[in-house]
Amino acid sequence: MDLFLRAWTALLTAVAELPDEDFERPSGCTGWLVRDLVCHLVIDAQDVLITLVTPAEAAATADAATYWDLLPGPPTGDDPLDALIPRLAAAYGEPRWLRFHLDDVGSAAGRAARLADPAVRVETKDKVLTAGDYLSAYVLEWTLHHLDLVAHVPSAEGPPAEALAAARALLERIAGTPFPGALSDRDALLVGTGRRAPTEAEKAALSGVDARLPLILG
Repeated sequence: MDLFLRAWTALLTAVAELPDEDFERPSGCTGWLVRDLVCHLVIDAQDVLITLVTPAEAAATADAATYWDLLPGPPTGDDPLDALIPRLAAAYGEPRWLRFHLDDVGSAAGRAARLADPAVRVETKDKVLTAGDYLSAYVLEWTLHHLDLVAHVPSAEGPPAEALAAARALLERIAGTPFPGALSDRDALLVGTGRRAPTEAEKAALSGVDARLPLILG
């Protein structure tokens, strides 16, 4: 849970420090500008709040790895919610209102995570898992989206090293195999989730693993 808070705080700080003009840059999410990604983070924060106050009596059916569904391909933009995000982000107008809303809802999500009992079971996406596992799953979400945020904003601070390492470890659990040690945590996450194509050297290192890649998480 401490790692969830460190990863989330680092992401909120990176957004807060972005100059207005960077909100119009492309993000690492295909088809989304940085402002669209920040709008998605507002919805993510709302999801965290909703899930942490949705207790479940049933036995756990998932953990931090199986929380994630593997999709057959990357988003196309046809999903109604995905299509809504750019329109909603544009409706904010000035970046300061997006920053304000993310800070407001995001801070509340952080407080809720800090107060949560990690052993309590919660329900989301028709799955039951402990709050601790749910927050661990979101370390991967925050870290990937932090990489998306800075993909075309080289001056922005990236995710903390401990979040990158934890996110990589969880992605390896989802893949069912470790990634080659030659790949840095950042590169393993970018290549492993299809955010960039592997180099020829990386392809050779990934031999035996590449058939399972990319892992499109949903």
